[in-house]
Amino acid sequence: MISYLIFMQFHPVVKKIEDILNERGVWFERFEHEAVRTSEEAAAVRKGYTLAQGAKALVVRVKNEKGKQFVMIVVPGNRRFDTKKAKTVLGAKDVRFASPQEVAELTSGVVPGGVPPFGNLFGLDVYADESVVRNEKIIFNAGDKRVSIGMYATDYKEIVAPHVADIV
Repeated sequence: MISYLIFMQFHPVVKKIEDILNERGVWFERFEHEAVRTSEEAAAVRKGYTLAQGAKALVVRVKNEKGKQFVMIVVPGNRRFDTKKAKTVLGAKDVRFASPQEVAELTSGVVPGGVPPFGNLFGLDVYADESVVRNEKIIFNAGDKRVSIGMYATDYKEIVAPHVADIV
């Protein structure tokens, strides 16, 4: 009988993030797991981390006096962003979630739920809720619903340089 090795192929963004973290010399840990759809499912497979430490990255379209643009909002896995607060922080008349197609176009094929909170990789401004960066460690899907990366929030803040605000 012939045996075959199956190599899991992950979205290239996973490697980009790991390369950035390695180049910066920061501590991080990688988890490979079954694909997860929700923050609750992700928290269940990420041993040693809580749902509140999950950094949920959401791509939204903002409409303001400059027109329409896409930005990334990062909130804890156990919370949702407050539309009213987000509009104020973003100076927006309207805020809506990007469609799955828009997310894929902006992120070179990353699907919603797998988007990492590294909007800078996609040319997106990042707005992180202050509770995310108050954690000692955060964890997030790293460009693929089957890979999570945990790291220190201070390192995340330094590398991504998000706008930190009260948006939940």
